[in-house]
Formats: sequence, C-alpha cells, structure tokens
Amino acid sequence: MFTGIISALGELTNLEPRGGDARLHINAGNLSMADVQLGDSIACNGTCLTAVELTENGFVADVSVETLTLTTTGDLKSGSRINLEKAMQATDRFGGHIVSGHVDGIGEVVSLHEDARSWRFRIRAPRELAKYVAHKGSITVDGTSLTVNHVEGAEFELNIVPHTMVHTIMGDYQVGTKVNLEVDLVARYLERLLLGDKAADSSN
Repeated sequence: MFTGIISALGELTNLEPRGGDARLHINAGNLSMADVQLGDSIACNGTCLTAVELTENGFVADVSVETLTLTTTGDLKSGSRINLEKAMQATDRFGGHIVSGHVDGIGEVVSLHEDARSWRFRIRAPRELAKYVAHKGSITVDGTSLTVNHVEGAEFELNIVPHTMVHTIMGDYQVGTKVNLEVDLVARYLERLLLGDKAADSSN
C-alpha cells in the first residue's frame, strides 16, 4: 500500500527483455534503500513492483507481460525518469490517499499551460474510468496523489504546484504524454458494494 507522495526521482538504466516480459534496472536516486529488503514493494510511476535484486545504486524488478501491456512501463527507455515511493509503514504520515499501486488504465495529457506559478494539466482518461473521476476527488497519476479540479466527460484537470513539478516526472510531461492512472480505491469498492447480491453473478 502507498500514499501517492513521491519519495524520490529514479532513473531507468536498463530495460532487459526476458522471454516476453522484462527486467528493469533502476537507479534509485535519492531514495533511501537502507531499509529495503529483497521482496519489498516499490511503486515505479504508480506501478507496484517487487525488488528482486538490490544494487549499489538502486534495485532490479521483474515486469510481467500484463504490466507491460496495461501500463506505460513498456514505453520506458534508458534514461527515463521514474517516480519512486516505498510501501508505507503503519507509522508513516498519511499525506496523500490510499494507493494500491495497481494501475487501472492509461491516460493522455491533452493540454497544459502555466497558471501563475502553477501549471494546469488536462488529462483524458479511458472512457471506462470516467465514472470514478470526481470533482475535488483524488486520483493517482504516475504514482502521484492529486486532487481533481474539474471534470468534463472523460477529461479532468489538475493544478500542479511548483514543488510537484520539480520533484516528480510531471515536469517532463508534454501534450501526448501517456500516464498511468489509478482511481480512488474507495470508489471501486463502493461500486462493487452497491451491486449487493448481484455481485455474485458472473455477468458482473
């Protein structure tokens, strides 16, 4: 489980094809690895990955075919910057919202412009995720917990302050950039709960 508060910016040093899936070699940058052990979870651009090897500067993680297909991970190249967050501990400060690290879909940046010292981003979500995006609700974009400022159909707007622009990969975004989206976990469970007994129907 994560909070969506990015701890550090890492960098992909190598994406190694492995019989249809891949192995990522990641330089962890300023992320403290002192308490990381083999098998620990680390969110990489919002995707929960398992550290299968610890290196001098970071870690190595295996990525399945499903993850390569359903997230932007397969588009990464050597030198790509990556948002990193270690799994939260029970004693951690909860600064964002509940984030599972399970990407729901891929969105696309459709516009961005400066707004005083901040930036306004407009992102188009897949149609099937639009119902989970609410005005002033929470959404995770590449692992960053953000507040939705405006919703119009399947598109939503974000106001990004200077700190977030500097300390996450949002500073790299351009029109057309693909991003990992995770909707509010509570909305997912609420939808299922409202099905009641119909939830046991295989059609649901």
